[in-house]
Amino acid sequence: MTSLELSKEDNLKGEEECTNDGTVDFYGMPANRANTGKWLAAIMLLLNQGLATLAFFGVGVNLVLFLTRVLHQNNAEAANNVSIWTGTVYIFSLFGAFLSDSYWGRFKSCAIFQVIYVTGLVLLSLATQLYLLKPKGCGDRTTLCGERSNMEISLFYISVYMIALGYGGYQPNIATFGADQFDEYDPREKPSKAAFFSYFYLFLNLGSLFSNTVLDYFEDDGMWALGFWASTASAFAGLVLFLGGSAKYRHFRCSGNPITRFSQVIVAASKRWRIEPSEKQDVFYEGNDESSKTAGRKMLHTDGFKFLDRAALITSKELDNEKQSNRNPWRLCPISQVEEVKCILRLLPIWLCTILYSVVFTQMASIFVEQGDAMKTTIGNFRIPPASMSAFDILSVASLVFLYRRVIDPLVKKCKMIKGEAQGITQLQRMGIGLVIAVMAMLSAAIVECYRLKYAKEDCPHCEGSSSLSIFWQVPQYSLIGASEVFMYVGQLEFFNEQAPDGLKSFGSALCMTSISLGNYVSSLIVSVVMKISTTDNMSGWIPGNLNKGHLDRFYFLLAGLTILDLVAYIACAKWYKGIKHGEMIEEIKEDKCEV
Repeated sequence: MTSLELSKEDNLKGEEECTNDGTVDFYGMPANRANTGKWLAAIMLLLNQGLATLAFFGVGVNLVLFLTRVLHQNNAEAANNVSIWTGTVYIFSLFGAFLSDSYWGRFKSCAIFQVIYVTGLVLLSLATQLYLLKPKGCGDRTTLCGERSNMEISLFYISVYMIALGYGGYQPNIATFGADQFDEYDPREKPSKAAFFSYFYLFLNLGSLFSNTVLDYFEDDGMWALGFWASTASAFAGLVLFLGGSAKYRHFRCSGNPITRFSQVIVAASKRWRIEPSEKQDVFYEGNDESSKTAGRKMLHTDGFKFLDRAALITSKELDNEKQSNRNPWRLCPISQVEEVKCILRLLPIWLCTILYSVVFTQMASIFVEQGDAMKTTIGNFRIPPASMSAFDILSVASLVFLYRRVIDPLVKKCKMIKGEAQGITQLQRMGIGLVIAVMAMLSAAIVECYRLKYAKEDCPHCEGSSSLSIFWQVPQYSLIGASEVFMYVGQLEFFNEQAPDGLKSFGSALCMTSISLGNYVSSLIVSVVMKISTTDNMSGWIPGNLNKGHLDRFYFLLAGLTILDLVAYIACAKWYKGIKHGEMIEEIKEDKCEV
C-alpha cells in the first residue's frame, strides 16, 4: 500500500513538476518542466536565428558594393553609410529590449519585430527589382546603373531602415528568450543555459555563411534582386518556424517600466541627501508590498555608490508610514530596487570598453571588403567576391566555439582545480583575450596592406585592383577577427545576461548589441577624421577611392594602437567591477504552484 502511494506521488510529481525560476507557458500558467523549454524549444529558436541572420547578411554583407555600384557613392561615403546603418540596427536593439522588459514580453516582441523585418525585406526586393536596377543587368563590376530619382533613393532607405528596426528590435530578445528556456535553479538545465550563448553565436555565424558565399556570389555578379528575394524567403521561413513553436516556449512575466524604477531611486536619494548612510543592512527598507516585486530574485546590498543607499534608508517617519501602508515610492525605495540601479551603473564602464572592439569588428564589413576588392580576386576564370572572404571569419567562429567548449575551458578548469579554484576562464577574462586577438587582427591587416601596395603593378601603380597579391592573404585577419568574436561577443552576451537584474535581461543583451552599434558610429567618425586630416595639401588621404594612392596600412596601425589603449582601460575597469549579489526568489514566485 505504501509503495503504491509512493508510486502515485512520483507520477504526480513527474506530471506536475514546474520550473523553479517563475517562467510561465503560452497560456500564462506556471511552465511544466517536461512539456516546455529545454533544448527542443532552444533549437527552434536557434534555427530561427540562423534564418533571420542569413537574411540580414544577405543584405548587409554587400551593401557597401551596392551603394558604390548602384547608387554611385564613393568608397569613403559608402563605408560611412554602411557603418551608420549597421549602427542604427543595434541602436534599435535598446528600443526592442525596453518594450520587451517593460510591456510586451520577449515572445511578442520577437514576433512583432520579425513582421517588420520581413516587410522591410519585401519592400527592398521590390524597389531593387522595379526601380534601382536600370538599365537591366547593371550593378555588376562593369555595367553602371543610371541615375536614380529622389523618390527611388528614399524608397531604398525606407526599406533598409525598416530592416534595421525589425532585426535590431528582434536580436536582443531572441538571445534572452533562448536562455529563458533553461531553468538556472535546476542543476540539470543550468549548464545548458551557459552553453546556449555559444551555440547562439555559432548559429548566427552559420546563418551568415550562406549569405557570405552563395548570395554574395550572385550579388557580386549583379543579381541583386535575386539575392534580396532569397533573403526575404529566409526571414519569412524563420518567422513561420518561430510562431510554430509557440506552445513549447517558456516566458517570463514583464517587470514594468524600468525608467520609472530608476527615476524613483534617483529622486528619493536626492531628496534625502542630508541623511548619512549606515553600514548596518537592517536599516535598509527590504520591501514587502506589491510595488517592491520587480520579478525574479531580490538583490542584496553592496558597497559602492553610497549616495544611492539613501533612497532605501528607513527613518522613524518612513517606519510609521510603512506600518500604515503609506509608503511614498518617490521617497523610499526597496534596497533591491536601489541595487538594480547600482548594477547598471557598474556595467557601464565595462560596456564602454567594448565599443572600440566593435570598431575593429566593423572593418570586416566595409574596409576589409574594399581592401580585398583591390587585390587579385581570380583563380583561373573564377572570381572570388571580396565579401565572401568573411566565410573564413565564420569558419573560425564555428571551430573555436567547439574547441573552447570541448578543450580549452575543461582544460583550464582542471588546471584551476589543482589550485583550489572551481571556475574556468571568467567572462571578463574572455573579453580581455578578445581584445588582445583584435590587436593581432589589425596588425595582420596592416602588414597585408603593406605587401598589397608593394605588389601593385609597376606599369600601372594607380590603377584600381592593380595589385597582384592574392586575396587569400586576407585569411589571417578574418580568422583572427573570428577568434576574437568567440571570446569577446560570446563572453559579453553571457556576462551582460548574467549580471543584469532579472527584470532587465533583454536590456543586458541589448547592451552587447549597442556596443556594436556605437562601434559602427565611432568607426564612421574615425574614418571621417582620418580623411579630413590626411587629405590636407591636396593629398589623396589614407582611404581614397583608389586604395593604391592611399595608406590603408596606417589606418590599421592606428586602430591597433587605439585597441591597446582600450585594453589597458578595460583591465582597470574589470579589476574594479563587483558582481551582482542575489538573495532568495520573491515570495510570489517562490510559492507559485504548478497546476494541471
